[in-house]
Parts: sequence; structure tokens; C-alpha cells
Amino acid sequence: MRKSRADEFHEFASARTGHLFRSACLLTSGDTHLAEDLTQETLGRMYALWGRVARIGNPAAYAQTVLVRTFLSHRRRRSATERPLGELPDRAPAQGEDPALRIALLDALAALAPKDRAVVVLRYWEDRSIEETADALHISSAAVRTRSVRALAKLRERLGGSLVAFAGR
Repeated sequence: MRKSRADEFHEFASARTGHLFRSACLLTSGDTHLAEDLTQETLGRMYALWGRVARIGNPAAYAQTVLVRTFLSHRRRRSATERPLGELPDRAPAQGEDPALRIALLDALAALAPKDRAVVVLRYWEDRSIEETADALHISSAAVRTRSVRALAKLRERLGGSLVAFAGR
């Protein structure tokens, strides 16, 4: 029996939502509300083209590309400059998580420019190649290399000596 288009998409969305959300959290420097919005918008865009999914070689990678492009277009909007006043945790940290490490890394990511943050997330969180990252962001491979080097230097500068302490965890 053949699955319907909606059933196939539901299966895909169920399998990929968590991963998309975690990537969105990194892109938004821990803003879980914005990450949820980006994830939903990404899934909505994926559903709209799901009928053409056979032509998409890797729907999961394409969804990540859609997520990054959605994030970058959101950053260009005027409303993207709004910030909440208070920072309250949404949940207690899971066992084994280090809140200080998480906060330090998210703060360091937040200090990067949106495109630099996107390069770091795609290259080092998503483990994409330079060419895949360049393709996702519509920039050259040389630009990805340059942005990677500069972004990592800024992260090292921002984290200072604490980077060595974080690496051992």
C-alpha cells in the first residue's frame, strides 16, 4: 500500500523536527521561541514543496538549508531587532548538561554576525563540507573558509582561556 503525500511528510517531520530545532537554537543563540518559529516556518516551506521531494536528493539536508535561509531572512527584517528583557530558563538542565558551558557558548555565538554564525553552525554543528555550506548560503567556498577562520578567531577571543576548560568536558 502506497503512503499518501501527507503521511510521508508527517513521517519526515516527526523524524527531523528535533534536529531542526536544535540547529535553530544554535543559530538564534539560544532563543528557543524564535527557534520554534524558524522550525515551524521551515517545515511549512518543506510541506509546500513535498510533492517535488523525489527531485531533492537529500530532503534532510535541504531542510537544513531552508532553515538557515529562513534564519538569515529573518535577521534582515526590522522586527528581528526586538529582544526580551528578562532571561528565564524554560526547563531545568538535564543530567550531564553544564549550564555555564551552554550559556558561555551561546553568548559567544550571539556575538557573531548572523552569516558567521550560520557558517559555524553548518560547518561544525551540522558537519557539512565547505562546498555544502557555500551552496546553502549562496556564497563561494573561499568566503566560507574566510568566515570560518574569522568566526572561530572571534569565538576563541570571546571565550578566552575558558575554551581549554570547555574542550575537556
